[in-house]
Amino acid sequence: MEDDEYYFGFFYNDSSQLMVEESYVTSGEVILCEKTEVNGFGAALLPTLYSIIFVLSLVGNGLVLCIIYKYEKLSTVTNVFLLNLVISDLIFAFTLPFWAEYHRSEWIFGKAMCKLVGSFYSIGFNSSILFLTLMTFDRYLAVVHAIAAAQSRRIVYAFCSSAAVWFISILASVKDMFLFNVQNSSDGMLCEVTGHAQNIIQKWQLIGHYQQFLLFFTVPLLVVLYCYFRICIRIMSTRMAEKYRAVKLILFIVSFFFVCWTPYNMVILLQAIDMSFGDKSKCSNGLDYALYVTRNLAYMYCSISPVLYTFLGKKFQNHFLKLLAKHVPCLKMTVMSTQSSRTTSFRTPNTEYLARVTGSGSTGTF
Repeated sequence: MEDDEYYFGFFYNDSSQLMVEESYVTSGEVILCEKTEVNGFGAALLPTLYSIIFVLSLVGNGLVLCIIYKYEKLSTVTNVFLLNLVISDLIFAFTLPFWAEYHRSEWIFGKAMCKLVGSFYSIGFNSSILFLTLMTFDRYLAVVHAIAAAQSRRIVYAFCSSAAVWFISILASVKDMFLFNVQNSSDGMLCEVTGHAQNIIQKWQLIGHYQQFLLFFTVPLLVVLYCYFRICIRIMSTRMAEKYRAVKLILFIVSFFFVCWTPYNMVILLQAIDMSFGDKSKCSNGLDYALYVTRNLAYMYCSISPVLYTFLGKKFQNHFLKLLAKHVPCLKMTVMSTQSSRTTSFRTPNTEYLARVTGSGSTGTF
């Protein structure tokens, strides 16, 4: 059978007779689900959404990068984490135009770009949520364990922690480099997990689903909830006049995280359960539609989270006003008066503590 063509565990001989490899023999017929309507829904929705998310991410993260470059230095742990978060979001964002064009028509960028875009998408998406979790944990150390953390929260700690996040994210995306491939179909060129036996594809899809739900959702969610719970307790035990404002900001951040990130990961979990224990003879497109919608909520969160986190910091707001004042003359007097009032005001111990809690002593917040 030297002239036979191998594909997905099947052999096609010269007489067009189908011969199934013994190791892939299964009892019963294989059900192929109709996905025309789902694919049409994705083609109509995703290119526009991906383009919007890409523009928002480019503008927002570009602004954060500009402010870090002009007004800040990488001399604080928060700024190092924030810079890495911006880089991870930009890596993710730059894959979106490729996916937008792919869903609009077909994959036109070749096999090598299919593997690279698939890998960079995974690296950026995963590292973004891990850096957000790391920033939350760092804020917890700075507020709840301020004295003990003063010795450990050094630049070396920031760079080592960031390197660990990149390593985990790259390691989790290695499978995408090998599994993503280009395939010709009746709908054009596809860039998907393909070119392997069906049982191998299903196995790695399950690994990817459980990896996403456990490592990149459950663990970060538990860390975020615990850290902010302890921060709230610490804030409420003080006599700060603005402690209720700080707690409201925390509740907003946690709620935003939960609303944007939970639906997508619940769909991922349901898909994994359906693949593992569901009835293979039944076809349902409900989870596919849900995935298209909820995934974009998660994408939106990853793209705008650096802007959200930094704009909550008063120092970042002042930097932003300075940047605007250079291009909008009418804002110069407002910025000057704001700076004058800040320099002449008396800073009490409570306001100093609030600055540390909200992150207004650095570029970021929480």
